[in-house]
Amino acid sequence: MLLVIDLGNINLKLGLYEGPKLVSHWRLASDPARMPDEYGLQILNLLQLGGFAINQIEGVILSCVVPVIGERIAQTCQTYLNHNPLWVSSDLNLGIKVLYDDPHSVGADRLADAAAVWKLYGGPACIIDFGTATTFNALTARGEYLGGAIMAGVGLSLDALVRRAAKLPPVELKAPPSPIGINTIQSIQSGLIYGFVGAVEGMITRYRAELGPQTKVIASGGLVNVIASQTQAIQTIAPFLTMDGLRIIWELNH
Repeated sequence: MLLVIDLGNINLKLGLYEGPKLVSHWRLASDPARMPDEYGLQILNLLQLGGFAINQIEGVILSCVVPVIGERIAQTCQTYLNHNPLWVSSDLNLGIKVLYDDPHSVGADRLADAAAVWKLYGGPACIIDFGTATTFNALTARGEYLGGAIMAGVGLSLDALVRRAAKLPPVELKAPPSPIGINTIQSIQSGLIYGFVGAVEGMITRYRAELGPQTKVIASGGLVNVIASQTQAIQTIAPFLTMDGLRIIWELNH
């Protein structure tokens, strides 16, 4: 089995693959205060509760955008799983060509998403990941990663709004009955949800102008359903896109 680890700014996502099949997955908090032993105990407990043994794991691949925590996770894998993780970077065989000005500066999660889309859906494609940041990534019909756009994510925008505006309350991230909010909570929800929908639709239009009218739109990330439920512009929801990309990159390099 292959253990894939997607380390983001807020969440640490783990997936266990048997061949191409995702047999189990878990989500932990990305905590810079947590030590390798703490991560190790958590991962071992998750494996045990899932009915998996350490000796079933044949390899580990790591996508990391938080280097300090990534080093601790790597140490955890060495100590508790007896594997040095393969770190995702543009130096690996990704199955795509990275045309970014500095390929090494592309986030590992963005590379994994692009590798998965090319293998599973083909190009051209606009790849959207709704995480801490909302990222847009452009993939050509020839499998070339061109780059993309980065904007604050829905949750991050809400946190900033509530923190900086004293009279605005925290709200649930869901679409209100109408874009015209009749109270403060609905007004915030409208601005966040419908505002992001408008931004997403506008970006997709611009990407299709660059990549061609046949551009596929594939979206992933923790808040994908919140936005996708309010627009027809997103064609495919792929909740485990980054994990699938990590599996594909592992296979390309072994």
